Amino acid sequence: MRNFTTVLKIAPAFLLASTIMHAQAQDSLPKEKKIEEIVLVGFGAKKKTDLTGSVTAVTEKDFNKGAIVSADQLIQGKAPGVRITSAGGSPDSAPNIRIRGGSSLSASNNPLIVIDGIPLDGTNPAGIKNPLALVNPNDIESFSILKDASATAIYGARASNGVILIKTKSGGGKLKMNFNTNVSVGQVTRYIDVMDSGQYVNFIKTYFPNDVWKLGVGGNPLNPTTMGKVYDTNWQDVIYRNSVSTDNNFSASGNLFKVLPIRVSLGYNRTEGVVKNDDLERYSATLRLTPTFFDKHLKVDINAKGYRIDKKTIDADAVIGAALSRNPTLPVYSRDVWGQGGPNYFGGYYQNNYMANGKYNMTYDSNPLGMLEQRHRPENTYRFLGNIELDYKFHFLPDLRAVVNLGIESSRTKIKETYDPNARNSVINLVYNSPDDILYNPGLAYAENQYTNNRNFDAYLVYNKKINDFFTNFLIQGGYTYQDFRYDGNKEQFYADPSGSGVRIPQPNRANPTYGYFNHLNLQSFFARTNVDILNKYLFTASFRADASSLFNGFSNQWGYFPSAAFAWKMQEESFLKDVEAVKELKLRIGWGQTGQQDITQIAKSFYPSRPLFALGGETSQYLPGYNIYSALGFNKDLKWETTTSWNIGIDFSLFRGNLLSGSLDFYDRKSTDLLLMSPLPPGQGLTNEFAANVGSLRNRGVELNLNVNPIKNETVNWNIFGNMSYNKGEILELGYYDRIAAGGDLPVGTGVKIAYHVVGLQPNSAWMFEQVYDSNGNPIADTFVDRNGDGKITDGDRYNAQLVPNFTFGFGTSLNYKKWDFTANFRGQIGGKVYDGRHVAQGFVNQARSSNSEHLSNLLDFNNGRYSSNLVQPTDNMYFSDYFLHDASFLRLDNVTLGYNIEKIFGNKLDLRVYGSVNNAFIITKYKGQDPENFGGVDNNFYPRPRIYTLGFNFNF
Repeated sequence: MRNFTTVLKIAPAFLLASTIMHAQAQDSLPKEKKIEEIVLVGFGAKKKTDLTGSVTAVTEKDFNKGAIVSADQLIQGKAPGVRITSAGGSPDSAPNIRIRGGSSLSASNNPLIVIDGIPLDGTNPAGIKNPLALVNPNDIESFSILKDASATAIYGARASNGVILIKTKSGGGKLKMNFNTNVSVGQVTRYIDVMDSGQYVNFIKTYFPNDVWKLGVGGNPLNPTTMGKVYDTNWQDVIYRNSVSTDNNFSASGNLFKVLPIRVSLGYNRTEGVVKNDDLERYSATLRLTPTFFDKHLKVDINAKGYRIDKKTIDADAVIGAALSRNPTLPVYSRDVWGQGGPNYFGGYYQNNYMANGKYNMTYDSNPLGMLEQRHRPENTYRFLGNIELDYKFHFLPDLRAVVNLGIESSRTKIKETYDPNARNSVINLVYNSPDDILYNPGLAYAENQYTNNRNFDAYLVYNKKINDFFTNFLIQGGYTYQDFRYDGNKEQFYADPSGSGVRIPQPNRANPTYGYFNHLNLQSFFARTNVDILNKYLFTASFRADASSLFNGFSNQWGYFPSAAFAWKMQEESFLKDVEAVKELKLRIGWGQTGQQDITQIAKSFYPSRPLFALGGETSQYLPGYNIYSALGFNKDLKWETTTSWNIGIDFSLFRGNLLSGSLDFYDRKSTDLLLMSPLPPGQGLTNEFAANVGSLRNRGVELNLNVNPIKNETVNWNIFGNMSYNKGEILELGYYDRIAAGGDLPVGTGVKIAYHVVGLQPNSAWMFEQVYDSNGNPIADTFVDRNGDGKITDGDRYNAQLVPNFTFGFGTSLNYKKWDFTANFRGQIGGKVYDGRHVAQGFVNQARSSNSEHLSNLLDFNNGRYSSNLVQPTDNMYFSDYFLHDASFLRLDNVTLGYNIEKIFGNKLDLRVYGSVNNAFIITKYKGQDPENFGGVDNNFYPRPRIYTLGFNFNF
């Protein structure tokens, strides 16, 4: 925190120095040209200076650089109030995107994504964790992030979590071709500190003398204090690798036959994870045509994008957990024990499953490398995203336009999981007399096919005209949109044949072994918007949208209504500022609006009756009519959309010549009401004691600051510095009949053990913990906690709530162009929040001592001040909830640093070349001793490490 305070102290001096440097550079500055930046808004575009809502635009020049796999990585840390957290370092890790906090406690809180006017479905294709990984980042031109309701209400019931508009590149002008290629090498930067073989041997001899025979290979349970041959294996070295990845893209754009604007692109990306056998390949092809007809009265935009994703998927959580807990005195391969001609049990991967009774017990241990290499799960996804937009400007009334947009998003996914012969996971029974008796059933274990087909239709009229010098702009817009979502498929689980036939069979005891599913939802809407500009300085905006969903057929509230209004004042146009040279822009914005819950498919799965949503044996299953299982939840005809009402007050500014200092400051208040929750029913009302009702509410309040400083800008040097900060405080206002409900944060012990709860009066997803008591030396005292309520006993009444999600997030960086050199650096971080070190729990509280040390993974010793006590091998339940495991999650990360050199006009002025090198995830500063403090769920279990990635790239422009 001291470092952050120091930065704040020197900031004024830095800005003063920047101003002086900027003034010195003005003489060489060319005459300013006023170029209006155009920003996408819902169903249209506006000049940035005319925006009345809170919108952050991120263009290609501002994108993050280096090894970029997914579109969300381009803008991470670039927009205030937008928190993007990946689930780990896997190539397809799903991002959690939050704009100004969450708006729901039950449904998704990710924003609506719109690509070239096509809203994406809220669900992912089977096997795809990150839908944005299906889009080639090289094809993206800009992002517009709509944050307040006055900007998002035009999307109505799908916009409560904000909207991200993505615009892809188009063609036109002279023929241009581009080819860029790069190669990246990734490495794990933080290994979990575990015992080596010698430390582990001493540990077992000291605290578990009767288990010494389990050390190494060849120990005899009849002589338990004698160990076998000991090896020294670091199992993290066994499963991790230096990954090698490549990204290659070709594009050509221009005017075909001098009249047809066109852009085509081809892309190939192969990304290796740092865990072995975790690979992703993406093939992409795009075509965009933007012709005009009838003297440019008719504009046509034809946009087609095709993608293929091939994945080799692993069970990373299980593999990493096995590597952290496996005995380091064991070898990796059977040949290490018996040589090349020896037994080849389990395909050559050494297992140590002998127990004290002499039996071979398969539940005891698994070789993590065998888990990686003997299980195969290829996942193949084909995706098409396309649209045709017709924009006609009437001949007899050119201020009136008619726009029709037809779009489709479709995908097909195939998944197949198989096991090698002699694979540990294909063993039929659990206990055998010897390895020679083991029965295997290799082959197919799981298969799934899924198809999605989502269609979109928009039709609207726009009238836009300058009426006179008083009404400098008048716009009125109205239209209709229809969205249809369909996905269907089938999946099958196969099991080992108990008879030992060697053939895998469908799941036994099922009348219908193939599970098929089908979902069909649609949403139809009417919307309208008007903009009125008076004297080019008083800007008024209002919008209205009405939505109806097929989910609400038969309900009292099938239609939802979402209005908004906003006002902006261009103060620089007033007489008292118009002649002030230093003030280029000073605009005040005030906005209000209402939006609805956007993830309709998620709500459908969670709350709506008369659908076969629950699996056999599920805890929410209520009755069984034939094979299908239906929920017996009471039918509440009064269910309606969750609604978020928000206020926003902001100011945009640009000061001094050359926009030396520009930015924005926003204050917001968002209240979400009618949250869908399960509420209790009086006894005797049905087969269940709960039903869905709109009973919850929560609030998010915050402030956002965005700054850009351009201290030097001339023909030789262009230096830019940016920074953003956001503060968001969430609070649950109401939970119906409850004061707290379970939220998540699953611990790696037992089943359904959670630390996170939603609590009235607190921020969502707060950890519910006991306050640990420590001795005079600072060591935790086992099973001893603070009696916070003073009743003389330790109960749940003594637990307190700790905030997992940080209030403060920030990003800052710089870009510097000097002659032919360019340099960028981007930092990102958070202040506050907590992370629960689940590895301490998983690797310390176990029946047997595992490969862990007292600093990172062995709380067994921590809680006894270095002395073993047998009554603590199995801890009490309360110890899982000790705040001893809760750590400060503050961090500062250097996301990317890039250095490039440009070679221009080579080969007869036909080629420009840029050579660059970059490092992603260069370093992180944090007090947290675990794998990574940036963990969206707040629990660090077997976290997939984020690699440091070194990239060398070449960019050719023809």
